Amino acid sequence: MYRCQYHVSEPLGTSEKSDPMELVLTDHSFRPPNILLRTEEPVVLGSNVTIWCWRQSYGGTICLHKDGRSVPTRCQHTNWAGMATFTLSGVTQADTGTYRCSYRPEGRHLLSSPVGDKVALEMTPTPAHPGAAGPPHGNLVVAVVRGCAAALVFCLGLFFVLDARSLWIRRDRSPGAEQVQWL
Repeated sequence: MYRCQYHVSEPLGTSEKSDPMELVLTDHSFRPPNILLRTEEPVVLGSNVTIWCWRQSYGGTICLHKDGRSVPTRCQHTNWAGMATFTLSGVTQADTGTYRCSYRPEGRHLLSSPVGDKVALEMTPTPAHPGAAGPPHGNLVVAVVRGCAAALVFCLGLFFVLDARSLWIRRDRSPGAEQVQWL
């Protein structure tokens, strides 16, 4: 980790140390990882997006980079298959952009492959429907009516079953009823 600090003679003083910065060297002998963007089309505000990065060999760390940023967005140790999975949950407009992956070999975290191929995350604006300001009352009314109809059918069915059962019991207990013997 590196930090910067400066000294001045007039007026005599020293600045505070800067935020730490990691110096990572790009080694072109390391092949960059492959990348795949998995989305539920179309990508809308609040949906989840998964980006997979992988290499043929396992071990080491894969970092996800977003173009325009100087440091990786996230880094993750690879699994047994040499893959790292990055999930962007509840994406916002700020998440749109171009992503790439790099690889840092095990035990050599200050060396990195160059960034690899790119994938673009684009957000589809949600269309405004007429009357979209309030909840969809029409669907609610249909659901309530269907629920009431189902309850009515159930109650009627239960009534007929209980009524038929009471008739069978009265018939079996009345004098002169046929006696059925079961073998």
